[in-house]
Amino acid sequence: MAGNSSAIVAGLTAAALAMVAFLGHQAASSASARPHAARAGTSPGAVRADRGADAPGGADGSGTLTAPPGDSGRGTRVVYALNTDRVWLVDKNDKVKRTFTVKPGTVDPEPGTYRVTSRSGKITGSDGVPVEHVVRFADSDGTVIGFSAAVDGSDPELDPKVRTGGVRATRADGRALWKFATIGRTVVVVR
Repeated sequence: MAGNSSAIVAGLTAAALAMVAFLGHQAASSASARPHAARAGTSPGAVRADRGADAPGGADGSGTLTAPPGDSGRGTRVVYALNTDRVWLVDKNDKVKRTFTVKPGTVDPEPGTYRVTSRSGKITGSDGVPVEHVVRFADSDGTVIGFSAAVDGSDPELDPKVRTGGVRATRADGRALWKFATIGRTVVVVR
């Protein structure tokens, strides 16, 4: 009888692993990513977050939040603009609840529409830094892409030779994103 139980457990484990592998392959196929390109005026591997008041979708100088990019869809969503390293949290009425800049890793997701696939309260990031409020939404050849905040508040130290998909926010912005971006929430990535 014990032999039959072991065979059943082994069979179920093999089936579960096969399903995880299949789902991972599907996610990788539908969420391709490109290496993060150095921004104009930066050295290779360096990342510039555009924090100016004239940045698209940023504060308009009066403290009022401006609209997210026009090509970012409608309804409740997280919008991530690659060219300005900015995120918007948008409610069902297309009202911006919060917008903030982020520091991307070395791998960007391709522009497109994704869903939040998993979350973790606290883990160690792919760069070895303890992070919190991790919200994952894409994968590229084994590099998981998601938002997080460093527990010590530090910016990522990027090595262009290492694939990292962590998109770092401040701790306060990370908390707001964590509350907003639950499993299944739409994430729209635009240039």
